[in-house]
Amino acid sequence: MTTNGHQPAEQAGSGTAGTAQDTRKVNRVVIRFAGDSGDGMQLTGDRFTSEAAAFGNDLATLPNYPAEIRAPAGTLPGVSSFQLHFADYDILTPGDRPDVLVAMNPAALKANIGDLPRGGTLVVNTDEFTKRNLKKVGYEVNPLETYELEPYVVHEVAMAELTKGALAETGLSRKEAERAKNMFALGLLSWMYSRPTEGTEKFLREKFAKKPQLAEANVLAFRAGWNYGETTESFAVSYEVAPATLPQGTYRQITGNQALAYGLVSAGQRSELPVFLGSYPITPASDVLHEMAKHKNFGVTTFQAEDEIAGIGAALGAAFGGSLGVTTTSGPGLALKSETIGLAVALELPLLICDIQRGGPSTGMPTKTEQADLLQALYGRNGESPVPVVAPASPADCFEVALEAARIALTYRTPVVLLSDGAVANGSEPWMVPEVSRLPDLRVSFASEPNAPDGSGEFWPYLRDPETLAREWAIPGTPGVEHRVGGLEKADGKGSISYDPDNHDRMVRLRQSKVDGVTVGDLEVDDPSGQARVLVIGWGSSYGPIGAACRRVRSDGHAVAQAHLRYLNPMPANLGEVLRAYDKVVVPEMNLGQLAMLLRSRYLVDAQSYTKVAGLPFQAEELQTVLTDVVQGVSA
Repeated sequence: MTTNGHQPAEQAGSGTAGTAQDTRKVNRVVIRFAGDSGDGMQLTGDRFTSEAAAFGNDLATLPNYPAEIRAPAGTLPGVSSFQLHFADYDILTPGDRPDVLVAMNPAALKANIGDLPRGGTLVVNTDEFTKRNLKKVGYEVNPLETYELEPYVVHEVAMAELTKGALAETGLSRKEAERAKNMFALGLLSWMYSRPTEGTEKFLREKFAKKPQLAEANVLAFRAGWNYGETTESFAVSYEVAPATLPQGTYRQITGNQALAYGLVSAGQRSELPVFLGSYPITPASDVLHEMAKHKNFGVTTFQAEDEIAGIGAALGAAFGGSLGVTTTSGPGLALKSETIGLAVALELPLLICDIQRGGPSTGMPTKTEQADLLQALYGRNGESPVPVVAPASPADCFEVALEAARIALTYRTPVVLLSDGAVANGSEPWMVPEVSRLPDLRVSFASEPNAPDGSGEFWPYLRDPETLAREWAIPGTPGVEHRVGGLEKADGKGSISYDPDNHDRMVRLRQSKVDGVTVGDLEVDDPSGQARVLVIGWGSSYGPIGAACRRVRSDGHAVAQAHLRYLNPMPANLGEVLRAYDKVVVPEMNLGQLAMLLRSRYLVDAQSYTKVAGLPFQAEELQTVLTDVVQGVSA
């Protein structure tokens, strides 16, 4: 067996040579499980990820699955995959290409073999390579019987038959037994990479606690895969990836949607406000609703509305009533919510809108990632309707950004849009659990008495804090602070309906000034040498690929600087100064250049846009090529 393809893609390192029946040490590995959407590839990948996290590796994942609930079995549209990158050092991406591809059927092989580098390891479930299945995906001849796969280290394993043999005494039918073949594959890969087994066996027994027969069958299949690797001669060497050296603390594996939900729950606790989530299920945002529904004991109320408009309407109503109002959605849902976001701008109430971006337009590609909602978040409403916009850079960062979005909303009495995306939401990485005492204090005060400056004894809802320009938050039903709300323009201070032209101009400018005045930290630049003439700047999930590409460019002896925007409105005060300090600015985005357009127009810099809208994240390799060309061009 070979270790070709097992060398670090993001940091220099090497493996240790091994002999037969040896364990060979490697720095990092990228594994991709691929099969039919009914083969349990997401569960298999998630379990391997959990064991890697428990072992102490740094990791990053990329689930990739079809939008159809059940695409035709054995076809290319029905292929589901899960890619995992784990290492003994700090990594930034789920990897460009797999070192190991597990193909459960011909469709999985055909859809993914192009990504496997020469010398990579291919594990194939031969039982699915029937004439019928081969014909479904256009194979005239079985590729296992030709020279097509000669560039790879191929392991042909009859997973289905081996699984059925291992479960022959369980009383399950052959069809039921065959469904556990994904656990056989998991056991085999767990042996190959020296993963612990106790956690997976415990998980399976808990998952199928109500069906003990199925639980034991899956455990037996898992063990059979492990034993196959241990005893068969074709797997002569196993591998070991040591734990990563990470900052001291308590860690757990977390997805972006989980981290976002925990951040929202924490925001409720730190503000001492009830949290109300009004949402309509939509991929890939639904998991936030599912996770939040588990935490009623923390004062969280979840409402699955009949549509997107009802979801945000209920959340805004909850904000009017003194709750931390939240709504979650994805691109098409954000469009439907636009009118109510405008109402929240006019009412000047705290409201969090979490948009987990996906491929568009319209229904687009629901399970694929994209960053194309930036301009919609900034400007997708009628009238002058400014809102702060923030974006997490990674799955774990979703926790911090949720708290920051809540801080802005509560401090400035404004709706805030949080732009995550499918890659961040579904991906996972280690997360250091923070100490609660170190989380920000988000407590607020409510209006409790009349405040009219003319001594009339009335409550004027649009009197503002001179520093933040935030209006007072008055809970309906509080004696003495009764006031009127609605979408019609309000008189400055008093809050009565006003059609006065000068008042409207003043209110528009006040709302804009409030957003412009939101305090955000200065933009930090990663420029180790201090000699870089090229700056690459991104936002959202492009952080990992950009960072990995910059590492590669620097390891080749070139200087390049990196900066990443968490705050997209308002932007950091020093951004213009940073941009003008470099000869060339490159902006990679998973859209057609939305941030680049904003930087050009606002700061008059020649930002070079590099775009991709393929439904998949950037690869570090492709960005490395782009950045190397730019750096060499500037130096020439």
